[in-house]
Amino acid sequence: MDKLIYTSLSQATSGNVQRVQLTNDLANVSTVGFKRALLQRSIPSKLDGPGFETRFQPLVATQNDVINLTEGNRMQTDNPMDVALNDQTVLGVFADDGNLAFTRRGDLRVSQDGFIETSTGQLISDEGGAPITVPQGGTVTFAPDGAVFFNNALAGAGAVAPQQIGLLLLRDASATQLQRRTDGLFEESGANGQGGDFPTGPQVTSLTSGSLEGSNVQPVEVLVELMDYYRSFETQIKVIKSVEELDKDANKLMRVT
Repeated sequence: MDKLIYTSLSQATSGNVQRVQLTNDLANVSTVGFKRALLQRSIPSKLDGPGFETRFQPLVATQNDVINLTEGNRMQTDNPMDVALNDQTVLGVFADDGNLAFTRRGDLRVSQDGFIETSTGQLISDEGGAPITVPQGGTVTFAPDGAVFFNNALAGAGAVAPQQIGLLLLRDASATQLQRRTDGLFEESGANGQGGDFPTGPQVTSLTSGSLEGSNVQPVEVLVELMDYYRSFETQIKVIKSVEELDKDANKLMRVT
């Protein structure tokens, strides 16, 4: 009976992690470049100290959100600052703490300070590990290989050929396991929030300009998983209540009258 209570409590408690992940996925159905994650959890550890051997800690020690880089739906915008990353290509950005991280967001813009950044404010990194600056008075376009070109509008139409001002930091993550950081960006598994670069994989990195990649979350699939979670949670709570009632009945039978 003791073992049954701890097993049910462990399942009900660890399931909260799954609920948080599913609700987060559902909240990001319309987020540009959002990727679902495969949750990896550690086995609940044994409760230390005196007690029965059947008792286990009903908590999840660690968890990792391993990113699923399956492509989402493409949206044609015809905006030259919008890019969709192809295959399992990821884009290098600078996180708020200054460390290098990666993203699939492609809704780029030029900040007031003249830097290329995402719509959420992360500066874009070039191949050399520095922010990309844009001169005033022109527009920016991107080549499929990530080359950044500046078109000087002040010089007159067709007067000056586009000038390359940088090369986006693109990496192929097909051979690297990425995990989600607390800020929503990606990093190599095991980086522990420190970010950093990783070796690019065997596939050629590329992007498509003038379009955006939507979220790869399937709402119906997530809703079904949420329903399964709540049914499982209700079952575990019923088991705990049933064991409690059995324990009370057993105490009554053993009571000396």
